[in-house]
Amino acid sequence: MSDSSRDTAEGAGWGTAELGVYRRLMPHRTEKVSWLDPRMLWAARNGVLASWFGDPTGRTRSRWVAQRRAAGAPADKVIRRTDPDRFSFLVIGDTGEGDDPQYAVVPGMLKVGRDTSFAVVASDVIYPVGSADDYGTKFFRPYQDYRAPVYAIPGNHDWYEDLGGFMRVFCDDAPPLPPEPAPRPLTRAWLRSLLWHRPRPDDGRHLAEARTMRSAPAQQAVQPGPYWAIDAGPVRIVGIDTGLLGTVDAEQGAWLREVSQGPRPKILITGSPLYVDGRHEPCAIEDGGTVDEIVRDPAHHYVAAIGGDIHNYQRYPVRLDDGRTLQYVVAGGGGAFMHATHTIPRVSVAGVTERDFRCYPLRGDSLAFYSRLYGRRLRLRRFFTLTEAEATAVIAERLGIPPTRAPGGDARVTRRVRLVAGLLGTARRPDRAKRFRLPVRKIYTQLFSPSSATYSPPFFKCFLRLDVGPESVRLRCYAATGNRAQETDPPVEDEVTIPLG
Repeated sequence: MSDSSRDTAEGAGWGTAELGVYRRLMPHRTEKVSWLDPRMLWAARNGVLASWFGDPTGRTRSRWVAQRRAAGAPADKVIRRTDPDRFSFLVIGDTGEGDDPQYAVVPGMLKVGRDTSFAVVASDVIYPVGSADDYGTKFFRPYQDYRAPVYAIPGNHDWYEDLGGFMRVFCDDAPPLPPEPAPRPLTRAWLRSLLWHRPRPDDGRHLAEARTMRSAPAQQAVQPGPYWAIDAGPVRIVGIDTGLLGTVDAEQGAWLREVSQGPRPKILITGSPLYVDGRHEPCAIEDGGTVDEIVRDPAHHYVAAIGGDIHNYQRYPVRLDDGRTLQYVVAGGGGAFMHATHTIPRVSVAGVTERDFRCYPLRGDSLAFYSRLYGRRLRLRRFFTLTEAEATAVIAERLGIPPTRAPGGDARVTRRVRLVAGLLGTARRPDRAKRFRLPVRKIYTQLFSPSSATYSPPFFKCFLRLDVGPESVRLRCYAATGNRAQETDPPVEDEVTIPLG
C-alpha cells in the first residue's frame, strides 16, 4: 500500500511528481466554474431567494414524489437489491464541476471500485445549477467506465433548477412538473417567483446523446424519487434530500421515521452532514424534531451517517449514552473546489476529541494549499507561500496538538509563518486571543473558497469504499491527488470497522 498524507509529504502529493493520466478522460474543452463571475452567482441565486422569501423546496419535492408514485414507483421508496451478505459500494460526494479535480478522482475510483456493486453520489451531482445538459461532461463521461449502477441524492446546486435535470437522469426520465398557479401579487412568494431562476426551454437537448456513455444494462438504475432507501445484503442505506437550505420537509420526515423502523442495520446518506467543522448540525425537520434524533434512536439501528456538501473528509466517532458508537462522516471531496480544514478548531464535540477526529486533507496540507492560492491571487507569493513543513509545524503550535505527520525539511515557525497562518484563518486554541484574519472561515467559504479550484496537483480529493459483511462494515477513505503515484495505488487516508451487531 502506498504512503498516505499521514505518512509523508510525497504521499500527500507534494514535491516533484508525475502527472496522472486522468487528463486523457477529459473532453478537449471544459467549462471552468468560477464563483467570482457575477453571471454564475446570478444563475445560482435560488438559494439566497429561498432564504429571503421562503423556501419552496418541500412543496416542489412533494410534487415530484407524487408524480413518481403515479408512474408506478414503490410507495415506500425502497430499492430492493439482491446483493449477497458480503458486498461493497462506493460513496463519492459533490462531484460535478467537470474539470481537472473531478476527473482526477476517476482512475483511482475505477481501480478501487472495480468489484463494487454500486455507487452513491452524496450531494451536488452537477454544478453550477444542475442543468440537464451539463450531465454529459460532468456525470456520464467521467463515470462511463464504472460498470455498476450509480444512485444519487441531490444537493442544493441540483435544486437551483427545481431538480428537473436530476429527476430526468436518475428517476426514469421524469417529465417536467406542470406549472403551479401564480401566487398572489405583492406577497413574498410573488416576489420570489419574479426572480426565480428556471431552466432554459431547450435544456436537455443533448441528454439522449450523453446517456449512450452509460448505456450498458449493468449500469442502469431507477430511483423512486430524490430520497430513497436501498436494501442491500444485510444493511439498509437511507438517502435523504435536504434541498436548498439543508432541511427536511414534513412529508419526507414522516417517511424517514417509517423507513428507519426495524432491526436491520442502517447507514444514512445525506446532503447535509450532521457533524462538521467541530460542530453538531442535527438537521431540522419541518414539523418538529431533527434527523439526528432519528439516527440516534437505538430502535432504528443506525451505525453511520455520511454527508456531502462540505468538500473535504471528516470523521467523528460519537459514543452514545447507551454505549453504541455512531460514525458521523463528511464525504464531499469528490471533485468540487476544496473547503479548508485548517480552519477547523481543536475538536471537542459530543465527547469526540482530537485523538478521535480524522480529516483529509490534513490541516497542514490545507494551510499550505491556501497559502499558495492567496499568494498567487494577491501576487504576494514570497510572503504568503508556506511549505508543507512550515504549515504542519504552525498548525501543531496553534492548536496545541502533536503534528499528524512529522514535518520534513525546514519546519521553523517564524513570525512570518505565524502571521500568514493567522491571516488565512487558521484555527487556534480557545485560550488564545483572537487577531485579524482574512475571510477564510465565513465570507471566504461562501465566496472566495468556491473559486479555489486549481488545475494542477495536488487536488486533495477523496472517495469512500464500504465493504459490508454480516457482522461489520469496513469504511475506507481513499485519496486522489492528480499525481500518477496516487492513481496507480490510491492511498488510504482513514479506515474504520463499524460493527453491525
